[in-house]
Order: sequence, then structure tokens, then C-alpha cells
Amino acid sequence: MFGDFDINFVIFGVMPYVALTVFLVGSIARYERDPFTWKSSSSQLLRKKQLIWGSILFHVGILTVFFGHLVGLFTPVWVLDALGVPYGLKQWLAVLIGGPAGLAALIGGTMLIHRRLTDPRIRATSTTLDILILLLIWLQLAIGLLTITQSLQHMDGAEMIRFMEWSQSVVTWNVNAWVTVVDVHWLFKLHIFLGLIITMLFPFTRLVHIWSGFAAPFRYLLTRPGYQIVRSRRRRPLEERRRAFDARQAKPGPSATTPAE
Repeated sequence: MFGDFDINFVIFGVMPYVALTVFLVGSIARYERDPFTWKSSSSQLLRKKQLIWGSILFHVGILTVFFGHLVGLFTPVWVLDALGVPYGLKQWLAVLIGGPAGLAALIGGTMLIHRRLTDPRIRATSTTLDILILLLIWLQLAIGLLTITQSLQHMDGAEMIRFMEWSQSVVTWNVNAWVTVVDVHWLFKLHIFLGLIITMLFPFTRLVHIWSGFAAPFRYLLTRPGYQIVRSRRRRPLEERRRAFDARQAKPGPSATTPAE
């Protein structure tokens, strides 16, 4: 029954669609169910200097890597051919830009992890998922840098084209997309697998604030006035406190029954 089973089909053929579904549905569900948790939960008031340096290195590096992957993987191959861009040149650009950016993000991530794990006050305000997602991103960056050692052995760009074809085949619902990357180096496979895991965890961690980062310019410029509404979710406890306060106010105290001397 399982004679023809291939784990590559599960990871590269099925898992991308599971990850994208969890990513989208989970993000929408969290926004509808728990909008007050839709935040980065910043701890910038604690050890601010280390946060600034670590955050700058991490965010600049990770955004460069993210958009580099986005453009690099989803630019149709025919566009490169039409523009006359050699595959080898694209591979070199990926190494020369992605390498330093990934290293900067790794250094910044290391500083943020050290800060979060060694400061008792910050550790006390961190959840298990906060720490887990940081560690997974750090590991993903490290593996990504290790894949450069393999990319340098295929500077003709042929290996990169395979990942482009796989990514674009996934979003166009090609059921045979997984075959494209079935025999690539295990470092690349691990990099893709961990990326899919992070994608599935995205809606359940502080990473959801990335959505707000992309949407904020449009939301505040086009649909919202320049103020912030702050509300409490603790409606029942607050109502009980109000009733108790009103009861105390209505009950006559000693000063109301005893004449002043």
C-alpha cells in the first residue's frame, strides 16, 4: 500500500498548500477572534540599547532576505530571458546580496535572543512561542547561509532555476511541482521545510504584526483618523467592580448617620 510513498511528495507537494492555508485562515481567524493580541508585544523599555542594534540588524537583514526571495523565486523565467539577464548573474546577485543580509539578520537575531533569554524582566514577559519563533528564524537564517556553500558549486544558475520553477508551480497548482526539487541537496530541502513550518506558526505568534506593517500606510492614510482607540477586553470584571463601587457609594457610612462633633 505504501510501496510508492515518497516523503518528498508530502513535504514539497502537499505541505506548501497546508502551510498557506494555515497562514491565511489562521491570520484571519486571529484578527477576528483576538484583535487585541495583534501586536509585536515590544519590550523596548527594557535594555533599549541592545534592542535597537539587534532590531536594526535583524529587521534590515530579514527584510532584504525576504524580498530577495520573493522577487528571486517568483519572477518568471521568461522575464529573465526577455531582459537578457544571465542565470549566472542572478545567482551571483543572490549570493552577494543575500549573504551579507542573512549574516546581518543572524547577528541581530543572536542579540535579540540573548537579550530575551538572559534578562529576567524580558524573559518574564516572553511566551514560549516568542522564544520558539525567534529560535526557528535564527536556525532558518543559519541554514540559509550554509546553502551558499552549495550555491557556489552551481554558479551557472541552473539550480536556482529549479527553485523558481518549483515555487511558481506551487502557486499555479501544479500537482507535479515537487518533482522539480526532489533531488536537490538536503540543505535546500531542510531550508524549505523549516520555512514552511515558520509559515504555519506565523498566525499564532507575534509575527502577525508584519501584516500591520504592510497595511499601515494604506489604513492610516485612507481609512482612519489620527488617533488610537484603546479598549479593555475585561468587560465582566470591570462591570462587577463598578457595581461594587456603586453599592459602597449608596450605603450610608458613619459620617452620614453620626452628627459632627
